[in-house]
Amino acid sequence: RLPIPKLEDTIKRYLNAQKPLLNDDQFRKTEELAHRFEKGIGKELHEQLVAQDNQNKHTSYITGPWFDMYLEAREPIVLNFNPFMSFNPDPKAEYNDQLIRATNMTVSALRFMKTFRAGYLEPEVFHLNPEKSDTQIFKNIIRFVPSSISWFGAYMVNAYPLDMSQYFRLFNSTRLPKLHKDELYTDEKAKHLLVLRNGNFYMFDVIDRDGNTLKPSEIQAHLKYILSDTSPAPAFPLGYLPSENRDTWALLRKNLLENGNEEALHKVDSALFCLSLDDFPIKDLVHLSRTMLHGDGANRWFDKSFTLIITKDGTAGINFEHSWGDGVAVLRFQNEVFKDSTKAPAISPQSQPASVDSSRAVQKLDFKLNDALKAGITKAKQKFDATVEALSLDMMQFNEGGKNLLKQKKVSPDAVAQLAFQMAFLRQYNQTVATYESCSTAAFKHGRTETIRPASVHTKKCSEAFVREPSKHSTEELQELIMECSKYHGRLTKEAAMGQGFDRHLFGLRHLALSKGIALPDFYQDRAYAQLNHNIISTSTLVSPAVQLGGFGPVVSDGFGVGYQVQDDWIGCNVSSYPARDGKEYLQCIYKSLEDIFNVLKGKKIGS
Repeated sequence: RLPIPKLEDTIKRYLNAQKPLLNDDQFRKTEELAHRFEKGIGKELHEQLVAQDNQNKHTSYITGPWFDMYLEAREPIVLNFNPFMSFNPDPKAEYNDQLIRATNMTVSALRFMKTFRAGYLEPEVFHLNPEKSDTQIFKNIIRFVPSSISWFGAYMVNAYPLDMSQYFRLFNSTRLPKLHKDELYTDEKAKHLLVLRNGNFYMFDVIDRDGNTLKPSEIQAHLKYILSDTSPAPAFPLGYLPSENRDTWALLRKNLLENGNEEALHKVDSALFCLSLDDFPIKDLVHLSRTMLHGDGANRWFDKSFTLIITKDGTAGINFEHSWGDGVAVLRFQNEVFKDSTKAPAISPQSQPASVDSSRAVQKLDFKLNDALKAGITKAKQKFDATVEALSLDMMQFNEGGKNLLKQKKVSPDAVAQLAFQMAFLRQYNQTVATYESCSTAAFKHGRTETIRPASVHTKKCSEAFVREPSKHSTEELQELIMECSKYHGRLTKEAAMGQGFDRHLFGLRHLALSKGIALPDFYQDRAYAQLNHNIISTSTLVSPAVQLGGFGPVVSDGFGVGYQVQDDWIGCNVSSYPARDGKEYLQCIYKSLEDIFNVLKGKKIGS
């Protein structure tokens, strides 16, 4: 079960995170509020939270509050919440044809779904010592141990089974807009796939009455039929509606339902997943990011648990709704679909589509729109276009080293990337700001995520030495500063992964106070608390053989959204920003910081 940290530890960790962001007077005030909270109302709330947690052993203390946080948010989910992850191309070039890849990935997604529902999907396990635990012998032994104690057997060999409770929401699921708080909806009985092309909605069954998957050649035939349909794009594309403010969309949806669209909407909501087929090829990596993160708005249904997007040249990616689950579940799905569709493709470039009557099997959904709905769609499109217009996306690749060199120098690759983000911001804006790094707590029952706080007194000291006075320090001193950052970041990462961060605990206590109608404690009304939770640098990393790159929008209007990966011999960065910040310059500063850090680790002087 996800542990609730001791309140004194949480307060200590919170103050450590505040220290680099505040001057002495501000820090003293925040420290005083924190200690008062710890001895007073905070102590009472903590005891209540622990008692409540003991009565709800089937779940974790963060599950309810975290769902509420996502589902009560009224901002549009596009750019604010939905991230993307794009697939690497199929290693066999001729398989990157749009129709072939769409067919193969759809079949692989269905195989994954059936394997999961039948209880045969291999459990997700984090192996700290794979030589011992990631073996056939261990799997055969653990298979016969009762599940109530099998996790303990895994722990003995440093294997940590991860929570998979989110996985069922991957399929037949959607987020429904409701006033004040949305709902998650799943209908596992539905057997059809939703396909979007040119803003038009199509559906066809991919599972028959006996639960068998449609033949790949038939799926290919139906997708070919959709790709060759010459219907014009709708004058009022419905796809823009889920990009609206959630209350606005909830009212428009109510109107849609009252206007005779109940059956069509139910088909959209209950579909296994959404497959979006785009009619253009990808020009470059920035175009790829834009296509997968937001696209044109008309050929997407952002409320679906995930959308598989495939462009004209066979480039593929996933955009997913974030309230139901985290990157861990989607990444596992993505890894399996990539592996299966490339290693065991259902069809080949030589395969012929089945000779079936697709005009009967494929149903095109028509929506009845009144003037209010047409006006709502027009307004949603205007807002969507303006937001996308304001967003900048930039990327860079640093090719002078990566994981291999950093491990050789005994520093944490993730710590170095995060140090570069701190150093870069100091160089560009001359300050240290609230920074967020996501960390999965899936090692626990119903775990979600915890925050790593990469901005520390160590990164601040190191960044100032590199940026403001590099000539005053010897290379050895600078190396020592990097080592301190690496050690401290390693400790924060380990604490977060073990459920010993402070963010979720404080969030849970605040949620409890509000739900009980208790006046919000002064601790939470401190400007410093608000500032720490206004994450100007929001970061997330992933490395996978299936994924080319991932990204998301900034979480605040004056922030950066930083998707990054540290590969064996290079480091890649994808930065999103709005006009308040200059993402291009930030990337140049990150590049310069990485260059300086790597030079120092190699024993060279900065700038040499």
